[in-house]
Amino acid sequence: MLEQFKKGIFYTAIGKYSNVIIQLIVQAFLARIISPRDFGIVSAVNVFLVFFQLIADFGVGPAIIQNKELKKNEINSIFGFSFYMAVVLGIIFVALGIPISWFYGNDVYRSISIVLGICVFFYALLVVPQSLLLREKNFKVVNITVIISSLASGAISVVLAYLGFSYYSIIIGNTVKAVTLFLVFYLITKPTFTFKFSLDPLKKIYAFSRNQFLFNFINYFSRNLDNLLIGRFFSASALGYYDKAYTVSLYPNQVLTSLVTSVIHPVMSDFQNEKDKIKNVYLRISNVLALIGMPLSVFLYFSAQEIIIFMFGNDWYGSIETFQLLAISVWLQMILSSTGAIFQSGNRTDLLLLSGVLSAILNITAIVIGIFLGQIEYVALLLVVAFSINFIQANYLLMIRLFHSSLLEFAKVLVKPVLMAAMQFAVFIFLPELTFALFINLMIKGLIFVAVWIIGIFITGEFRRLKAELTNR
Repeated sequence: MLEQFKKGIFYTAIGKYSNVIIQLIVQAFLARIISPRDFGIVSAVNVFLVFFQLIADFGVGPAIIQNKELKKNEINSIFGFSFYMAVVLGIIFVALGIPISWFYGNDVYRSISIVLGICVFFYALLVVPQSLLLREKNFKVVNITVIISSLASGAISVVLAYLGFSYYSIIIGNTVKAVTLFLVFYLITKPTFTFKFSLDPLKKIYAFSRNQFLFNFINYFSRNLDNLLIGRFFSASALGYYDKAYTVSLYPNQVLTSLVTSVIHPVMSDFQNEKDKIKNVYLRISNVLALIGMPLSVFLYFSAQEIIIFMFGNDWYGSIETFQLLAISVWLQMILSSTGAIFQSGNRTDLLLLSGVLSAILNITAIVIGIFLGQIEYVALLLVVAFSINFIQANYLLMIRLFHSSLLEFAKVLVKPVLMAAMQFAVFIFLPELTFALFINLMIKGLIFVAVWIIGIFITGEFRRLKAELTNR
């Protein structure tokens, strides 16, 4: 199991880190060419794109990974069903352009929806081929393909932006990414399409995929309602500022958490009846993520201005305070993001669904109150409160309902990370105001963060533990 984890994390790290670097470079270019208003337009329509991607998966992807008994002809039948689903969803998305334009009061969404209809079609088609690769733990191919698709998407987006395509440059780039991912995954796995398909394989994975889909469906609204309502009741520029701040706050998840969670389910699904083994993996993962995430949250809070302006330029001051607030929750979101794969590995998507319902209630309440108060900063602050409560309920369901343990056992893995975060806070709160150039200020703060973090892992004894695990002793 350890070797599978190491191999999976190695290739996933290459894919994730390369993808984040590509995204950062592309976003840095685009933010200096495209206005916050145009980014807001893309953010608004992306809410609907993500929803259709969710429907396209309908919980089948994780179910294919979890169920080791599916035969090749059954998978081909599922692929045939996904093709028809892709056609229907693509057509519906194109037609949806009219009500979306009415909702936001902007006719531009009619033409945008035509391009994204193609994007929806290919995202729906790639679900089965991608899941087959993950089921076989072929992390190398998956992540190399992600890098290739990101490079193609980013290059096309930047070129089109320079040519004056505005928000279309991002939308066309997203479509290119979907097409590239599908073509490579399909050519490697070669699932067979048949005009006639059987519903029996779908019935075989129904219980697992149903709960997974319902969780994704509920989680979608709790995670995207903010963009939807800000785009409707605030300005497109306000949505652009908010979306940039939220996106940057998610980068640690993309760089660190998703690196691990992408591997957890394919590997740990082999041990679905060994709950203690899954629990130990979760506790150690939470400990490592907290060791990084808690100190990082402090650094991001105190470096918000330098990070936003360095990455996106002087037009994005409106994102700074929102990002500063969201930075507080970075460590919470990092650990929360790993819980879904643990529920899946333990074959308890019913608990995953329950956690999703509770999270949705809290997140939606926070968003609605924030919108009512009339500022994107209030939305961010109340979401941090909601994330904090969700952190407790998700771990209650894991530790008590799934593992039959206690929250105290989980709390113990957070003690040393709290001490390391306190060290960072003590240093930054007393750090004199830096008056150098923006980049120099950011570099100084970054070096201070790294130095204090290294001192912290030695003082807490975590260095020896990490070294022993990496060397497999």
